[in-house]
Amino acid sequence: MKCARLFLCFLAGVGLFGQVSYERLLHVSQEPQNWLTYSGSYSSQRYSALNQITPANVKQLDLRWIFQAQSLEKFEATPIVVNGIMYVTQPPNDIVALDAKTGRLFWAYQYHASFGVRLCCGQVNRGLAILGNTLFMGTVDAHLVAIDAQNGHVLWNTEVAACNLGYAITHAPLVVKDKVIVGTAGGEYGIRSFLAAYDANSGEQVWRFDAIPGPGMPGHETWQGDSWEHGGGSFWVTGSYDPTTNLTYWGTGNPGPDWNPSQRLGDNLYTDCAIALDADTGKLKWFFQFTPHDGSDWDSTQVPVLVDLDWKGARRKAMLWANRNGFFYVLDRETGGFLFGCPFVKQNWNSGLDVNGRPIRVPVAEGAQVNPGNQGGTNWYSPSYSPRTGLFYVTAWLDTFATYLRAPGKYEPGRRFMGGSFKSPLPGIRRGPINTWTEQGGYGGILALDPHTGKTLWEFKTHDVSDSGILTTASDLLFTGGREGYFYALDARTGALLWRFTVGGTGAASPMTYQVDNEQYVAIAAGHCLFAFALRR
Repeated sequence: MKCARLFLCFLAGVGLFGQVSYERLLHVSQEPQNWLTYSGSYSSQRYSALNQITPANVKQLDLRWIFQAQSLEKFEATPIVVNGIMYVTQPPNDIVALDAKTGRLFWAYQYHASFGVRLCCGQVNRGLAILGNTLFMGTVDAHLVAIDAQNGHVLWNTEVAACNLGYAITHAPLVVKDKVIVGTAGGEYGIRSFLAAYDANSGEQVWRFDAIPGPGMPGHETWQGDSWEHGGGSFWVTGSYDPTTNLTYWGTGNPGPDWNPSQRLGDNLYTDCAIALDADTGKLKWFFQFTPHDGSDWDSTQVPVLVDLDWKGARRKAMLWANRNGFFYVLDRETGGFLFGCPFVKQNWNSGLDVNGRPIRVPVAEGAQVNPGNQGGTNWYSPSYSPRTGLFYVTAWLDTFATYLRAPGKYEPGRRFMGGSFKSPLPGIRRGPINTWTEQGGYGGILALDPHTGKTLWEFKTHDVSDSGILTTASDLLFTGGREGYFYALDARTGALLWRFTVGGTGAASPMTYQVDNEQYVAIAAGHCLFAFALRR
C-alpha cells in the first residue's frame, strides 16, 4: 500500500492525470520527451526529434538501469513512456509500471491466460497502447484487456477469438479516436484471421474486417473451393494511421497451408497484403498484394511507414514497405497505387514487377533453392525513416535461400496446418573473412535505402542476422540491436559504427527514446532484460 501511495503521489507530480488524449496522440511531435505508441507515432517512422545524444557524444552513453523480466520467453516489447512513467509488457502478458528515470517498479499486473494457448513462435507480446488513463493489451489467448494505468487494476476484459483453435494476439494495439484496434495471429493453425475495433470505454466490438473473405465478399473468388475457411492471413505487428485520410493501414500474413499452394489455387486475398481500412467503419478502401499465391511463407506483416514525398514533381502521400519477399515498395497511401518497387536483397523467384507492382514469377522446380529464404529479406522487425536524411532503414537478411518440400496439409482444429516443410542453412555466427559469409547461408545487416530509387546507400554488416528493429533521431543517430548481444549506435548518414554496448543477449525488440528531467534516454529489450542508457554525468 505504501508503494501504491508513493506512486500516486509521483503521478500527481508529473501530471499523468492530464491523460493521454486522442489529440495528444495526433501531435506526438510536440512532446518528443514521451513515447506514446508502439512505433512512436501514427506514421510509424520510429523517428524521434530528441537530439541531446549526438554522434559527437554518443560514446559517453552509460547504462543507467536494468529491469529484469520475470520470464524466459522472448522479450520483444517496445515500452511506452508517459510523463516519466514507463509501461512495458514482460512476456507473455504481464504489465509493469516503472520509473523511467531509475527503473524502479511501481506496480505489476499479471495476466493468467486460458488453457490451450497455441503459438508458432513463442508466447510473446510486443507492447501496449494508451488512451486517457487506460492501458490496452492483447493477450496470447486472444483477449483484449483494459488496465488502469494508475494502479494496474483491470477495467474490462473482452474475448476476441477462441485460443484453442490457434487464435492469439501478440502485437501492441492501435488506438484511433475512441477505438482500440487489434488483429489475430495464428495462421500456422489454419485460422481465418481478422482485424477488429473495440470501444475503448466498454470493450464492445465496433467493427470487424475479415482478412480472408467468405462467400459473397469481394476477393472470395481468389480461393479454390473451401480453402478460404482456413486461409490464415495473420496480423503480427501494429499498423499505422493517417488522420488526413482517416485510413488505418495494416500488413497481413501468409495463406495457409504455408508451403503447399496447390491446395488453395488463386491469389488468396487478402493474404500478403497491405490493406487500408476506414478507421470509423472498418470498410476496405484499398489493398495491394505483394505476393499472390504465396508458397514461401512470406508474411507481409511488416510495419507500414507513412511518409510525404516529392515524387516526380508532385507531393505524394506515400507508404514505404520493405517486404519479406525481398522487394522494397513505394505505394500511394491514398489510393494503394503502385509507385515503385525493386529488390533490396538477392532474389530469384521473379523476373521483376509489372506496371501494377505484380510479381512476374519465374518457374521454380521442386526442391530448388529460392532466394530469399523462408525468413525473407526482412521480417516483423520495425524499420525507420528519418525526415532529416530522407532515408529508409531496414534490418535485412542478405543472400539467404531455402528449399521447400511440399506435402498435403490436413486441417485439424488446434493443430498445425503447414503443408510441408523447408530446409535452409540458417545464418549464424560466422568464422572467417566477410567474403565467405554468403557461401555459408547468408548474413545480416542494416540497409539505408533511398526511397526514390531503392538504391542501398550504405550497409552495416553484422556477423549474425538480426531480429531487432531500428530507431533514428534528430541528431542523425541510428540505434539497433542484434543476435550477437550488442546494442549499436550508427551514424544515420554513413552507417559508421559510433558506439556499442554488450547487453549479453539477443536483441529481438525495437529501441525507443524518451526524456526525463532534461536527460535523454535510449532503451531496448534484449535477452530477458530491459536496458536504459543516458549520457555520462
